[in-house]
Amino acid sequence: MTNLAEVLRDAQDGRFPPADGGVTLVPQPSPRDLGVLSFTAHAVVFADVDPAWIRERLPPGDLDAPLGPPFLQELAALTGRAAGNLDLLAVACPLPGSAPLALEELRDSGHPRVARARRYRDDVRVWVAPAQDDGPGGGVAGLLTVGRGVGGRWEVAIEVEPAHRGRGLGRLLAAAARHLAPAPVWAQVAPGNAASVRAFIAAGYAPVGAEVLLSPEP
Repeated sequence: MTNLAEVLRDAQDGRFPPADGGVTLVPQPSPRDLGVLSFTAHAVVFADVDPAWIRERLPPGDLDAPLGPPFLQELAALTGRAAGNLDLLAVACPLPGSAPLALEELRDSGHPRVARARRYRDDVRVWVAPAQDDGPGGGVAGLLTVGRGVGGRWEVAIEVEPAHRGRGLGRLLAAAARHLAPAPVWAQVAPGNAASVRAFIAAGYAPVGAEVLLSPEP
Protein backbone atom coordinates (compact mmCIF):
# COMPACT_ATOMS: atom_id res chain seq x y z
CA MET A 1 0.00 0.00 0.00
CA THR A 2 1.25 3.49 -0.86
CA ASN A 3 2.13 5.58 2.18
CA LEU A 4 2.52 9.31 2.62
CA ALA A 5 6.31 9.19 2.83
CA GLU A 6 6.43 7.60 -0.64
CA VAL A 7 4.07 10.23 -2.02
CA LEU A 8 6.27 13.01 -0.62
CA ARG A 9 9.49 11.45 -1.88
CA ASP A 10 8.02 11.19 -5.37
CA ALA A 11 6.91 14.83 -5.24
CA GLN A 12 10.40 15.89 -4.17
CA ASP A 13 11.70 14.18 -7.30
CA GLY A 14 9.08 15.73 -9.57
CA ARG A 15 6.85 12.66 -9.83
CA PHE A 16 3.21 13.41 -9.02
CA PRO A 17 -0.02 11.41 -8.93
CA PRO A 18 -1.94 11.35 -12.22
CA ALA A 19 -3.94 14.50 -12.92
CA ASP A 20 -7.12 12.44 -13.24
CA GLY A 21 -9.40 14.08 -10.70
CA GLY A 22 -8.92 11.14 -8.36
CA VAL A 23 -8.33 10.77 -4.64
CA THR A 24 -5.74 8.53 -2.98
CA LEU A 25 -6.25 7.46 0.63
CA VAL A 26 -3.16 6.55 2.64
CA PRO A 27 -2.74 5.73 6.34
CA GLN A 28 -1.88 8.42 8.85
CA PRO A 29 1.91 8.56 9.18
CA SER A 30 1.56 9.27 12.92
CA PRO A 31 -1.17 9.99 15.50
CA ARG A 32 -0.29 13.68 15.17
CA ASP A 33 -0.45 14.06 11.38
CA LEU A 34 -3.80 13.92 9.59
CA GLY A 35 -4.90 15.99 6.63
CA VAL A 36 -5.41 16.47 2.92
CA LEU A 37 -2.70 17.14 0.35
CA SER A 38 -3.67 18.34 -3.13
CA PHE A 39 -1.54 18.19 -6.24
CA THR A 40 -2.66 19.15 -9.75
CA ALA A 41 -6.05 17.46 -10.23
CA HIS A 42 -5.36 14.78 -7.61
CA ALA A 43 -5.78 14.74 -3.84
CA VAL A 44 -4.18 12.59 -1.15
CA VAL A 45 -6.04 12.09 2.12
CA PHE A 46 -3.85 10.82 4.96
CA ALA A 47 -6.27 9.64 7.63
CA ASP A 48 -7.21 6.36 9.25
CA VAL A 49 -10.82 6.37 8.06
CA ASP A 50 -13.03 3.99 6.09
CA PRO A 51 -12.28 4.25 2.34
CA ALA A 52 -16.01 3.91 1.61
CA TRP A 53 -16.67 7.01 3.73
CA ILE A 54 -14.15 8.95 1.59
CA ARG A 55 -15.62 7.68 -1.69
CA GLU A 56 -19.14 8.74 -0.68
CA ARG A 57 -18.02 12.32 -0.10
CA LEU A 58 -15.39 12.77 -2.81
CA PRO A 59 -16.80 11.68 -6.17
CA PRO A 60 -14.19 11.42 -8.97
CA GLY A 61 -13.70 14.60 -10.93
CA ASP A 62 -14.73 17.09 -8.22
CA LEU A 63 -11.40 18.90 -8.01
CA ASP A 64 -12.46 21.42 -5.37
CA ALA A 65 -14.09 19.03 -2.91
CA PRO A 66 -11.02 17.55 -1.09
CA LEU A 67 -9.88 20.97 0.18
CA GLY A 68 -13.38 22.47 0.34
CA PRO A 69 -14.93 23.46 3.69
CA PRO A 70 -17.81 20.91 3.56
CA PHE A 71 -15.53 17.87 3.29
CA LEU A 72 -12.96 19.23 5.73
CA GLN A 73 -15.68 19.96 8.29
CA GLU A 74 -17.05 16.43 7.97
CA LEU A 75 -13.57 14.92 8.26
CA ALA A 76 -12.89 17.09 11.31
CA ALA A 77 -16.14 15.97 12.95
CA LEU A 78 -15.41 12.31 12.21
CA THR A 79 -11.90 12.44 13.64
CA GLY A 80 -12.51 14.87 16.51
CA ARG A 81 -10.15 17.46 15.09
CA ALA A 82 -10.14 21.01 13.81
CA ALA A 83 -9.21 21.92 10.25
CA GLY A 84 -6.29 24.32 10.00
CA ASN A 85 -5.38 26.85 7.35
CA LEU A 86 -4.94 26.14 3.67
CA ASP A 87 -1.22 26.30 2.92
CA LEU A 88 0.79 26.43 -0.28
CA LEU A 89 3.40 23.66 -0.30
CA ALA A 90 6.82 24.25 -1.81
CA VAL A 91 9.97 22.14 -1.73
CA ALA A 92 13.67 22.69 -2.44
CA CYS A 93 16.68 20.40 -2.60
CA PRO A 94 19.50 20.81 -0.05
CA LEU A 95 22.58 22.84 -0.93
CA PRO A 96 26.20 22.31 0.10
CA GLY A 97 28.34 24.81 1.96
CA SER A 98 27.53 27.51 4.44
CA ALA A 99 24.32 29.47 4.81
CA PRO A 100 24.25 32.81 2.93
CA LEU A 101 24.09 34.87 6.13
CA ALA A 102 25.42 34.80 9.68
CA LEU A 103 23.25 32.75 12.03
CA GLU A 104 23.38 31.83 15.70
CA GLU A 105 21.79 28.58 16.86
CA LEU A 106 19.54 28.78 19.92
CA ARG A 107 19.26 25.86 22.32
CA ASP A 108 16.17 27.25 24.00
CA SER A 109 13.65 29.88 23.00
CA GLY A 110 10.21 31.03 24.07
CA HIS A 111 9.44 32.65 20.72
CA PRO A 112 5.86 31.83 19.56
CA ARG A 113 7.16 30.60 16.20
CA VAL A 114 9.43 28.12 18.01
CA ALA A 115 6.61 26.90 20.26
CA ARG A 116 4.44 26.31 17.18
CA ALA A 117 7.25 24.46 15.41
CA ARG A 118 7.71 22.12 18.36
CA ARG A 119 3.99 21.40 18.44
CA TYR A 120 3.95 20.19 14.84
CA ARG A 121 7.51 18.95 14.29
CA ASP A 122 10.18 16.73 15.82
CA ASP A 123 13.94 17.34 16.07
CA VAL A 124 13.41 21.10 15.82
CA ARG A 125 16.49 23.31 15.58
CA VAL A 126 16.37 27.09 15.81
CA TRP A 127 18.65 29.81 14.46
CA VAL A 128 18.47 33.59 14.66
CA ALA A 129 19.92 36.26 12.40
CA PRO A 130 21.35 39.00 14.61
CA ALA A 131 20.39 42.57 13.79
CA GLN A 132 23.55 44.00 12.25
CA ASP A 133 22.75 47.61 13.10
CA ASP A 134 22.40 46.83 16.82
CA GLY A 135 25.90 45.42 17.25
CA PRO A 136 26.89 41.92 18.42
CA GLY A 137 24.12 40.34 20.50
CA GLY A 138 22.13 43.56 20.40
CA GLY A 139 18.95 42.26 18.80
CA VAL A 140 17.41 39.75 16.44
CA ALA A 141 16.38 40.49 12.87
CA GLY A 142 14.94 37.10 11.94
CA LEU A 143 14.36 33.55 13.09
CA LEU A 144 14.57 30.21 11.29
CA THR A 145 13.35 26.79 12.42
CA VAL A 146 13.93 23.42 10.75
CA GLY A 147 12.37 20.15 11.92
CA ARG A 148 10.77 16.90 10.86
CA GLY A 149 7.07 17.32 10.19
CA VAL A 150 4.34 15.59 8.20
CA GLY A 151 5.38 12.15 7.02
CA GLY A 152 8.88 12.70 8.36
CA ARG A 153 9.66 15.41 5.83
CA TRP A 154 11.99 18.26 6.76
CA GLU A 155 10.07 21.53 7.14
CA VAL A 156 11.20 25.14 7.45
CA ALA A 157 9.53 28.16 9.01
CA ILE A 158 10.87 31.71 9.06
CA GLU A 159 9.99 34.94 10.86
CA VAL A 160 11.37 38.40 10.09
CA GLU A 161 10.99 41.13 12.69
CA PRO A 162 8.86 44.06 11.43
CA ALA A 163 11.70 46.59 11.52
CA HIS A 164 13.81 44.37 9.23
CA ARG A 165 11.25 43.50 6.58
CA GLY A 166 11.55 44.56 2.96
CA ARG A 167 15.33 44.02 2.84
CA GLY A 168 15.51 40.48 1.46
CA LEU A 169 16.10 38.81 4.83
CA GLY A 170 13.20 36.40 4.35
CA ARG A 171 14.75 35.13 1.13
CA LEU A 172 18.13 34.65 2.83
CA LEU A 173 16.56 32.74 5.74
CA ALA A 174 14.63 30.50 3.34
CA ALA A 175 17.84 29.87 1.40
CA ALA A 176 19.75 29.15 4.63
CA ALA A 177 17.37 26.28 5.42
CA ARG A 178 18.58 24.55 2.25
CA HIS A 179 22.12 24.52 3.71
CA LEU A 180 21.01 23.42 7.18
CA ALA A 181 18.55 20.62 6.38
CA PRO A 182 20.07 17.22 5.50
CA ALA A 183 17.42 16.45 2.85
CA PRO A 184 14.88 18.26 0.65
CA VAL A 185 13.09 20.83 2.76
CA TRP A 186 9.40 21.75 2.60
CA ALA A 187 7.71 25.09 3.26
CA GLN A 188 4.05 25.54 4.23
CA VAL A 189 3.09 29.10 3.33
CA ALA A 190 -0.24 30.89 3.66
CA PRO A 191 -1.15 31.92 0.08
CA GLY A 192 -2.22 35.37 1.28
CA ASN A 193 1.25 36.04 2.71
CA ALA A 194 2.56 37.25 -0.62
CA ALA A 195 5.87 38.47 0.82
CA SER A 196 6.62 35.02 2.22
CA VAL A 197 5.57 33.29 -1.00
CA ARG A 198 7.91 35.55 -2.98
CA ALA A 199 10.76 34.93 -0.52
CA PHE A 200 10.55 31.15 -0.81
CA ILE A 201 10.25 31.19 -4.59
CA ALA A 202 13.23 33.56 -4.84
CA ALA A 203 15.19 31.15 -2.61
CA GLY A 204 14.61 28.32 -5.09
CA TYR A 205 11.56 26.57 -3.65
CA ALA A 206 9.16 25.10 -6.21
CA PRO A 207 5.41 25.16 -5.48
CA VAL A 208 4.04 21.61 -5.74
CA GLY A 209 0.59 21.66 -4.16
CA ALA A 210 -1.58 22.70 -1.23
CA GLU A 211 -2.37 21.19 2.15
CA VAL A 212 -4.75 21.41 5.09
CA LEU A 213 -3.80 19.74 8.37
CA LEU A 214 -6.36 18.69 10.97
CA SER A 215 -5.17 19.10 14.55
CA PRO A 216 -6.61 17.63 17.75
CA GLU A 217 -9.05 19.97 19.45
CA PRO A 218 -7.45 21.71 22.46
